[in-house]
Amino acid sequence: MKHLFPIAAMFVIACQPAMAAPPIGSQAPNFRLADANGRAVSLSDFRGKTVVLEWNNPECPFVKKHYGSGNMQKTQAAAKKDGVVWLSINSSASGKQGNLNAAPAKAAFAAQKSQPTAYLLDPDGAVGKTYGASTTPHMYIINKAGKLVYAGGIDDRPTPNPADINDARNHVLAALSELKAGKPVSVATSRPYGCSVKYKDS
Repeated sequence: MKHLFPIAAMFVIACQPAMAAPPIGSQAPNFRLADANGRAVSLSDFRGKTVVLEWNNPECPFVKKHYGSGNMQKTQAAAKKDGVVWLSINSSASGKQGNLNAAPAKAAFAAQKSQPTAYLLDPDGAVGKTYGASTTPHMYIINKAGKLVYAGGIDDRPTPNPADINDARNHVLAALSELKAGKPVSVATSRPYGCSVKYKDS
């Protein structure tokens, strides 16, 4: 019985509807969103810097896996130590799981001890759909030239079990290390896994 949940979870992941996304190597689409402090933040504000985008839903078990274990915070801290900008984006629609306005968003990432550069609110889902974000978490890396160089899961262990983190390849840290060394990203895409992004009903 203990294997049923991970297997079911992976089945759900595999059945996520395909969404259009900018191809690897293309210019990352600019966007402008309000953060949890009510400040407008644009991707273009960080021109010339490496940027990580993380789709977030604090109620998702897969997000809880990475935050509850401290894995996401450690990844954020390592990235920011090297001058990387980290933008967490919440695309949950009003009335859907994980939807937050400014004050609860601040409380949520404070409780998680999250360390993003900014926590951005995308309740109409426009930015999420532009990037083809399908799961929480869904990770993207944009290089200093503004090009998308990674899209996919945070690692290669698509389960909600925190015990799997120790043996996982952290795709985000690996890609950032390669970029820092001036190398191409060796794993530029991977299957994202997690809860479906709770977009507004169309």
